[in-house]
Amino acid sequence: MDNERKAQVAILGTGSYLPERVVTNDEVAPGMGSSDEWIFTHTGIHSRHWAAPEESSSTLGAVAGRRALEAAGLKPEDIDFILCATSTPDYGNFPSTACLVQKHMGCVNAAALDVSAACSGFAYALEMGRTYVLAHPDHKVLVLGAEVLSRSVDWTERTVSMLFGDGAGAVVLGARPEGFPEEPCASLLGADGTGYEAIYREGGLKEEPKPDAPIPYMKMQGRAVFNFAVKKLDSIITDLCTQAGVDKNTLTRIFPHQANARIIEAVARRAELPLEKFYCNLETIGNTSSASIPLCLDQAVRSGELKPGDRIALAGFGSGLTWAGMLMTWPSL
Repeated sequence: MDNERKAQVAILGTGSYLPERVVTNDEVAPGMGSSDEWIFTHTGIHSRHWAAPEESSSTLGAVAGRRALEAAGLKPEDIDFILCATSTPDYGNFPSTACLVQKHMGCVNAAALDVSAACSGFAYALEMGRTYVLAHPDHKVLVLGAEVLSRSVDWTERTVSMLFGDGAGAVVLGARPEGFPEEPCASLLGADGTGYEAIYREGGLKEEPKPDAPIPYMKMQGRAVFNFAVKKLDSIITDLCTQAGVDKNTLTRIFPHQANARIIEAVARRAELPLEKFYCNLETIGNTSSASIPLCLDQAVRSGELKPGDRIALAGFGSGLTWAGMLMTWPSL
C-alpha cells in the first residue's frame, strides 16, 4: 500500500452492548472439571456475559448499533449500509444477521450484508466499510460485530468453552469531517486456508446431513492457535507501521482481538512494546470473537481512555485462518 495514504474516512460514533447475565468461572468450572484459579491463570478471564434466551446476535447488534447512532447524532434512516461480522448468525445460512439488525433498528434505507471471517470479522468489515465510504462519500455505514458464542461451545470441554462470552460492538463510518485528523493510515487483510482445521465448527453442508449427528460444537487446537496468534499479531503491528511510515513506539494504544490474556502478553514481549499499550478487557468479558475489538473501542471512548488524535492499531486474527489490521489516528481511518 501507499505509505502516503491519508485518512479520508472517520468513525463518527461507537456503541456496545453486553447481556445482563454475568457468568463467573465458579459457575462453569465444576462442569468442566476445572477451577476459577486454573481458568484465570491460563486465560486471564474471571467472568463473561451470556445472552438471555430471547436474545440473539441480531438483537445484541441492534442495541450496540442504536448506541453508535446516538453517539454519532444520526437517525436509523441515515444509514446506507450495514455490515455485520458474526460467527453466530441468527439463522444457519440466510437471511443474513445484518438484515435482521436492519429490521430491529428501522434502518429502512440500508443495504445489509454479513461478513464471515470469525474473530477477524470486525476488522475485515471495517476495511470494507471504509472503502465503501470512499466510493460514496455522502453515505453512512454501520459496522458491527455481534456474537452469542455461549451457544456454540460445549461447556463440559474446558480447552475451548471457558474462553467465550456474548456481546456486540458497533461503529458508524462516514466521510472525514472538517477538522478531523488527516494523518497517515494503513490497513491489511490476510488469510491462509491451509490452517482451517485449527479452529472450526461443523454443521455446514459440505457433506450430506447425517441422522442423529452430534451437536456441532466449536473445535480448536489450542497450542497451534496460540503460536499463530502471537506471531501474526506482532507482524500485523509491524506491517501496519511500515505501510504508514511510522515508528511503532509512537502508537498510543493497540486494540488486539481479545482471545486470551496470555496471547496479548506474549505479543507485547515479542513486539518489545509495553504491555500497558495493549487494551485488554478479558477479565470480565472474555473472548467475544468479532465483537471484541468494537467493544474495546466503545469502552475506551466512553471511559476517556481513547481520545481524538491518539494513534492506534487494531489487530485481529481468527478461524480460516484469517487476520486483519488497521492503523489510524482516532477517529480518522
